[in-house]
Amino acid sequence: MDEREIVDTLGSFALFADLSRPELEAVAHRFDEAWFSQNQRVIRQGFSGVGFHVVLEGEASVRIDGEERARLGRGDFFGELSILLDEPPNADIVALTQLHCLVLPRTELQSWLLSAPGVTLRMLQAELRRLRIASTWRS
Repeated sequence: MDEREIVDTLGSFALFADLSRPELEAVAHRFDEAWFSQNQRVIRQGFSGVGFHVVLEGEASVRIDGEERARLGRGDFFGELSILLDEPPNADIVALTQLHCLVLPRTELQSWLLSAPGVTLRMLQAELRRLRIASTWRS
């Protein structure tokens, strides 16, 4: 994917829906690209999270104690909770297919979210949806 394709892709994701084209371009420049092979563990439960990931292409499994709890795909994100709470990740994230992500290092997430209130609000909304699904699943 070239930069223009990445910017276009980001613009199609709910998380970035409020951003202008120049703001999307700034995101594409601030984040690094990362590729993971099928079955590669991206984040390890109980260890330090390395960054905030946004899935551009591919699919990943969210596993807690080896049990799949969710699947992530294009437009989904992960890694933010352990960074924002300064706690080890509570799940493994494992690539189910070739996985292409944008990654923001853990040290930059908080300042970036403070500078992007629209993204922060959409992230909070997504977290609340996840919480509602988890609460429903447990009852």
